Amino acid sequence: DVQTFHPTKNFFAGGLEVLCLVFAGHPLDTNKGSHTDPTKPGPGEHPLYAGTFDCFRKTLCRVGGLQSSEVTPMFAKLQQKTQMTSSREYPQLFMAGMLSGVFTTAIMAPGERIKCLLQIQAASGEMKYAGPLDCVKQIYREGGIRGVYKGTALTLMRDVPASGMYFMTYEWLKSILTPEGKNPNELSVPSVLFAGGMAGIFNWAVAIPPDVLKSRFQTAPAGKYPNGFRDVLRELIREEGVTSLYKGFNAVMLRAFPANAACFLGFEVAMKFLNWIAPNL
Repeated sequence: DVQTFHPTKNFFAGGLEVLCLVFAGHPLDTNKGSHTDPTKPGPGEHPLYAGTFDCFRKTLCRVGGLQSSEVTPMFAKLQQKTQMTSSREYPQLFMAGMLSGVFTTAIMAPGERIKCLLQIQAASGEMKYAGPLDCVKQIYREGGIRGVYKGTALTLMRDVPASGMYFMTYEWLKSILTPEGKNPNELSVPSVLFAGGMAGIFNWAVAIPPDVLKSRFQTAPAGKYPNGFRDVLRELIREEGVTSLYKGFNAVMLRAFPANAACFLGFEVAMKFLNWIAPNL
């Protein structure tokens, strides 16, 4: 069967997709950001958080809620013009997802840096920034446009392979869950939730190590890591071991399934609604 690609419908459905993702996932994203705080305890001091749930509890007590500075401005969902029928096409979808990661990085990287700085500020209790706009102003004043885009290479390293895995896994699971002779776009709500949630799990399984490096690099003082992510990687492994690359794993995975299940359900429902009200758009 041939599916017609509707850019306008995909644009608006993608907008609802992002709202669902942020609404369902941003509390635990704040928890993840706080849990990966690079601040090290001093001699004789205990770590700030004993674990994921301790981090969650202390964040609630300290700030009265779970905050995030970033609402993802663009979440590209590239779709094929024809119904996927062969496993040979999955590599093509993986490449399309990787390409979407390249294009979104230009918008995501500054927002990611602002988000990380504000989350670390909330964890430490030091009020350097009054909010997202003040954070941008101070970053630009101190480091110019390079300061605003600090960590772009690491954002690419995270989002390009992870986005490829994300979209490929979602379509693969949809095809597996679709009964023979049925259209994957007519999947039941539980099946869409499962496919979307598992796509989020696979996405973050790939993304966590570069995300840990990115967060530490983006929140470090200027000049601390002159050689970029290589210095961050060496420091992390030397001081905390290889497992530190998966710091915040529990918080990430707790967020990944519900957030991305809601994300893809929002997209599928929105597309069905738009096809119903504007079949010829």
